[in-house]
Amino acid sequence: MSSVPERSEIAEEYTWDLTDLFADDEEWEAAYGALEDRVEELSAYEGRVTESAATLAEVLTLRESIMREVSNVAAYARMRRDEDTTNQRYQALTARSQSLAADASSAASFIEPELQATDEETLSAFVEENPELGAYEHYIDDTLRMKPHTRSAEIEALLADLSEVTGAAGDVYNMLTNADMTFPTVDAPDGDERAITLSNFTKLQKHPDRAFRKRTYEAFYDEWADYRNSVGTAYKNSVKSDGKLAAARNYDSAREAALDGPNVPVEVYEMLVETVQDNLDVLHRHAELKREALGVDELRMWDLYAPIADGESPDLGYDRATEHVIEAVEPLGDAYRDRMAEGLDSRWVDVYETANKQSGAYSGGTYDSQPYVLLNYQDDIASMYTLAHELGHSMHSELTSEEQPYVYSGYEIFVAEVASTVNEALLTRHLLDTVEDERFRRHVLDEYLERFRSTLFRQTMFADFEHRVHELDARGEALTPDRLDEVYSGLKDDYYEPAVVDDRIAREWMRIPHFYRAYYVYQYATGISAANAIVDRITTDGEPAAADYREFLRSGSRGYPLELLETAGIDMSSPAPVEAAIDTYDGMVAEFASLR
Repeated sequence: MSSVPERSEIAEEYTWDLTDLFADDEEWEAAYGALEDRVEELSAYEGRVTESAATLAEVLTLRESIMREVSNVAAYARMRRDEDTTNQRYQALTARSQSLAADASSAASFIEPELQATDEETLSAFVEENPELGAYEHYIDDTLRMKPHTRSAEIEALLADLSEVTGAAGDVYNMLTNADMTFPTVDAPDGDERAITLSNFTKLQKHPDRAFRKRTYEAFYDEWADYRNSVGTAYKNSVKSDGKLAAARNYDSAREAALDGPNVPVEVYEMLVETVQDNLDVLHRHAELKREALGVDELRMWDLYAPIADGESPDLGYDRATEHVIEAVEPLGDAYRDRMAEGLDSRWVDVYETANKQSGAYSGGTYDSQPYVLLNYQDDIASMYTLAHELGHSMHSELTSEEQPYVYSGYEIFVAEVASTVNEALLTRHLLDTVEDERFRRHVLDEYLERFRSTLFRQTMFADFEHRVHELDARGEALTPDRLDEVYSGLKDDYYEPAVVDDRIAREWMRIPHFYRAYYVYQYATGISAANAIVDRITTDGEPAAADYREFLRSGSRGYPLELLETAGIDMSSPAPVEAAIDTYDGMVAEFASLR
């Protein structure tokens, strides 16, 4: 029986080095204690934010200093918890850091309302008078833009205090799925048993033995069925929280509230869904190609991840994968490539799956630390792509931190997902250009087809699902697990028309953690569209286009997402990048069909 190793069994070089944040828990405790006292310093400025240019500069500088430290404390606690989600010490540290973050946000909540109570002419004069305020010009503009949706200082403080409560559904879901749920083992074709985990389920669904895929699929989703009431309640309350918070800020809908934060027009969301739905025939061709390649009469849900290349992915160790990724980003310039290589040698990455480790992958860290990447590397091509994806986020953070002040370090997801998928596109082109092994090449092409399917089409389907669910809640309809199954199953029928959609896949919404961040997933689809357009420019124009892209990465959030993408030569208010991405996907489907 295969088992997931303990963390102590992993060589240190394949674990992240959190000492860049804090040397140990004792140093963390000291920082936490000091911060508790510093948060109180903000109260001295309440009612005085705009009494002078000097005072405004002082309070913004103080808040920045406190929030930087809060982010360090929170990141360390969260990443220690993610090493072992059952570790109650780090669960407690994470909870304490979340409370501290809420307290800090509450203590600073008077700043925006006081800025918004001041006329634009006065604030412009302050910026001219005090050079320190020059860095805050875009921040001030964005704050004034949000005036119709910012409440009084008292209500803002209350909303900040409630942030732990309003985010509780996601915390409950995370602990349930990563710490409490245990998935069954299944008999493998070699006579051994395989333990199903959140991290390895997709890999097991790529196994060449169809009967094994079916057993794994059924066991996995049958386990979810036992938790449908708990997960359904968590998601229902998450959706309701989205709606209540939107109403509290004078928005007509949760979607409007979510998109207004980064200043992305709702029309961009609608354009994406409409464009993708108008081109579902391309996805259907991919599904039909998969059915033919697998030699089956009907494409079933346990076939969707099965490779249409020969058998399982070739084994690909982590060290070789890093070499491929470093070589692939060479078109972005020597400095970009060398900084990434240096980071990999500096233990940015926590590489392998271990017992009770947080599932999935992410790029983390803070403005003051090196980037950190959590992986659950599985020695396959898909894991190499995940590494490239997360390193794109990490390099975005690095370049932003080097160029921008802290206030602009937290770039929006809308642009973040561009940085990650540019790396994926570059990796694909590099591998197809340089690797001679035909089996490996077919698996690369198959992997990128799957990434297009799961990022452009699947994430758009997710976006459509969560919007429909939020609309049901807004109309007062009960969000029961059965109703959620019904909505999800209907979309699955549309998107995967050539396949047989069974009752178990209707529960797939239960395993998507991103649904607890409302109106988040659509940005994966816009991101892959913009990213492919950027890589097309770099392929055609070379260094000038790469320089535009690096300038985009250095900009952080010092500008609104659509404006920032214009720096890289991309217009995401138009359907053109989405249509071009779909054309690229269609071309790859046709190319793979020609290889068979």
